[in-house]
Amino acid sequence: MHAQAHQSDTRILGRRTLQRDHSHLAGLLRPGLDVLDVGCGTGAITVGIARAVGIDGLVVGVDRDTGLLEIARREHQGIANLRFELADAIKLPFHARFDIVTAARTLQWIGEPGEAVARMKQAAKPSGCLVVLDYNHAQNQWEPDPPVEFQAFYRAFLSWRDAARWDNEMADHLPALFESAGLVDIDSHVQDEIAQRGDEAFAEQAALWSQVMENVGEQISRAGFFQESRLRETREGYKAWTRTELRKQVLKMRAVVATVV
Repeated sequence: MHAQAHQSDTRILGRRTLQRDHSHLAGLLRPGLDVLDVGCGTGAITVGIARAVGIDGLVVGVDRDTGLLEIARREHQGIANLRFELADAIKLPFHARFDIVTAARTLQWIGEPGEAVARMKQAAKPSGCLVVLDYNHAQNQWEPDPPVEFQAFYRAFLSWRDAARWDNEMADHLPALFESAGLVDIDSHVQDEIAQRGDEAFAEQAALWSQVMENVGEQISRAGFFQESRLRETREGYKAWTRTELRKQVLKMRAVVATVV
């Protein structure tokens, strides 16, 4: 599918919720809907979808990572209207089955996002909709500027993603992908992830990039984009900076919604 494989950090996935981390979708859900969650990970958001659509609805979460699916099934077993299946976003097996097909922070890790959108469209019923949430990593912001060592790592992170053909500006490219797939009524909604000092979840959200460095730092180094010997010092310096100096982090995101015809 692409030259490199990406394995998600279960700490990051597990703390997400529907209301906080996929809020535009949350506003579209109602009892009785059938929903497909593509790239469901540990199911932290998916279980919120299942609760929102109720027993008269059905929610299927799919992921290509068997380890994540094992966690999802273990943590959310016993929910009658929720199931998890092994499937790749570019090989979805469903046809005209779901009222809503969604993906959150998933297409950013796919080298052929247009194919994923086409498969998601195929999985939706006529007059159903797609709801895709993703990042524009090229526009993320910190106040004040992060330590220069972290800035160097972040440039390496973007370059590593570029080399794998993962789109660093996926959020802003989604409308064109939707249009190319023949979707209509395309709307793009700002849904930035903002962490501000004093917020209840500030420390948790600020820890994101420290965890990214732990999770994929060695991969980035092996690929030649960052010196492995600098990883630990860079991570520790960044962690200390978030505790003492970081005031605000803005991760740029958009939720893009469209209708299937």
